[in-house]
Amino acid sequence: MLRDEVVKALKIVRDGGIILYPTDTIWGIGCDATNTEAVKKIYRLKQRDEAKSMIILLDTENKLESYVRDVNPLAYDLIAYAENPLTLVLPGAKNISPALIGSDGSIGIRIAKHPFCQQLIQQLRKPLVSTSANTSGKPSPQYFSQIAPEILEGVDYVVDLEQHSMEIKNPSTIMRLAPDGKFEFIRR
Repeated sequence: MLRDEVVKALKIVRDGGIILYPTDTIWGIGCDATNTEAVKKIYRLKQRDEAKSMIILLDTENKLESYVRDVNPLAYDLIAYAENPLTLVLPGAKNISPALIGSDGSIGIRIAKHPFCQQLIQQLRKPLVSTSANTSGKPSPQYFSQIAPEILEGVDYVVDLEQHSMEIKNPSTIMRLAPDGKFEFIRR
């Protein structure tokens, strides 16, 4: 079942579509992080200000250097020792849609631990956008059943996994890491 869902989602994402999918945190809306038109579809669906950037998921920290100019070595330690899902905001974003890059040139990156996300990213061979499955200003849904109809109807594909799970998952911790190694928590 997992493999079938990865195949279906992969076709949609490769064709420039957007998907609703389970992650190691909360349900996410995603697309190919290099496809600006797809990224803009997500902004429109969420009614989100394009100045508020979204994060990307990678399947392994070994790919950080493909999307960030100079990765501070501390980033690898933070990822390795994080007990909960961690999004790192790093300067010097590259090789992704300009619509995802913050005004300061940064990008938020999380290494996905969820099997669906990992397999999809491996097969896509590109990062996956991940943003909460809600319209801007509304609370993030903790369960699939809390996702608003306009989100369900606004995506090109809803992944048929974990839709009945009642496990409470929280959004990731977000930490900004500067080139000099200084860091600050944006969300704990």
